[in-house]
Amino acid sequence: MSSTTVDTSSLPHSSPPDVPRSRRANPWLTLIAVAIGLFMVNLDGSVVAIANPEIGRDLDASTADLQWVTNAYLIAMAALLILGGKLGDRLGRHTVYMVGTVGFTLASVAIALSGSIEGVIAFRAVQGLFGALLIPNTLGLLRAVFPPQKFGMAVGLWAMVASCSTALGPIVGGLLIEHVNWESVFYINAPIGVFALVFSLFVLPKSKDSTGNHRFDVPGVLLLSVGLVALIFGVVKGETWGWASGGTLGSIAAGLAVLAVFCWYETRQEHPLLPMRLFRNRSLTIGTIVTAINFFVMLGVIFFVMLYLQNVRGFTPVEAGVRTLPFSLATVVAAPLGAALTQRFGPRLTMPVGMVLQAAASLWMLTWDAGSAFSAMWPPFLAIGLGVGMVMSASSDAIVGNAPRKDGGVAGGLQATSLQIGGALGTSVLVSLISGKVGSTLTGELTSAGVPAGAAAGFGEAKDAVAMGVSPVSADMPAQLKAAVIEGSGNAFMNGVHSAVIVTAVLCAAGALLAAFGMRGRPGAVAG
Repeated sequence: MSSTTVDTSSLPHSSPPDVPRSRRANPWLTLIAVAIGLFMVNLDGSVVAIANPEIGRDLDASTADLQWVTNAYLIAMAALLILGGKLGDRLGRHTVYMVGTVGFTLASVAIALSGSIEGVIAFRAVQGLFGALLIPNTLGLLRAVFPPQKFGMAVGLWAMVASCSTALGPIVGGLLIEHVNWESVFYINAPIGVFALVFSLFVLPKSKDSTGNHRFDVPGVLLLSVGLVALIFGVVKGETWGWASGGTLGSIAAGLAVLAVFCWYETRQEHPLLPMRLFRNRSLTIGTIVTAINFFVMLGVIFFVMLYLQNVRGFTPVEAGVRTLPFSLATVVAAPLGAALTQRFGPRLTMPVGMVLQAAASLWMLTWDAGSAFSAMWPPFLAIGLGVGMVMSASSDAIVGNAPRKDGGVAGGLQATSLQIGGALGTSVLVSLISGKVGSTLTGELTSAGVPAGAAAGFGEAKDAVAMGVSPVSADMPAQLKAAVIEGSGNAFMNGVHSAVIVTAVLCAAGALLAAFGMRGRPGAVAG
């Protein structure tokens, strides 16, 4: 019979022999230790988006190359997150977490030293692999050491760190790129990673699920990895290949088919990689879906907001990051607030409230135009930050808190996988929507702005640049024509943004209804 243990008396062999027992028995020190690693990974994820243009210029990389700087990391991590959680449950969550920390840190340094775009892409995939070991075991460790009555607050603080580090990325990345170089956004992980490792060696308790000599589910690992890689690959390529193309549809269909086989196979295993019994808990299942929606909205909206602020409005990365501070500050408040409300009233209240706030923010963005004042920007930034923070706390509690403690790592991997899939869909789908709307309205907007009809039709080939917020102007263009092109292309981009936020509003409304009417009133773990 399997059992989850937290051994506070035995120490890792590499730990100093005189570490007091109470230090390893302290769940708050565990929270600090895992928060450092979580901060490093999430900060890295958002600073790379700021670094990509500079990487492209320095290494002479194509747009496709830069897409793979992001996609290689995303695919590697998404494919292995559940495996990372399972390894933690089986081999020791503290051990796997620290292996992930060491590997992620070394891969970061290797990226900065690589000197070629091929090296950057390869080591980004390695980063994703080790991130998949680190991330799910942060929640698994918290689930193992915090008593049920305090777990919700621990998750709230975990969510606060995750949200805040993601939101700080544009500011930190902008400062490093402007004053140092793009390599520094990866070198910064070295001191953070070393500190995380040393601190973890002193405070993390041994925590794992004692499974005896049970056979590891190797076929399940292969099926899940292949299915997720195919699915995520199809999603991230949908915007460039076209969502109706044979390659996109074939990749997504193949991924879904393999994942269906994986689910069927897992129900027939005595010791599966991902126990399907977890999904008998309705709150856990809905929490997984809402997590995907939450990050669809957050990462998708952040992506086009940064395009709007930098390319349409002309702000520097630092200036753009400062203008998104209401989002960052709101998540700092919302994550522990959401955790406290979830602990008292259950996620059935906090999830819908968070989703409604994001829906309202999306609808507010319909009032934006190419020259909106900051007074029109900060309210939706604030509402999205509050909504994301509340939903992150509530959905993490719904997923990990409703799983048996012995499956804490797997549940953490499931939560992180849904997050990655939602984020990949958000950026790909919303960029595709913006691009499609730009393509259909660009000529008309240019003509309305004063560009001659013949010239406006010729600018149609620049729709991809306009979809990224870039006006197709040149230095030798007459001033009057240049002003008209900037105005018309800015309006076309905003048409795309308005289409995107309508979709996010609808998704958030659907998530709110699903959580309000589908969640159970009180959380309860699935029988182990």
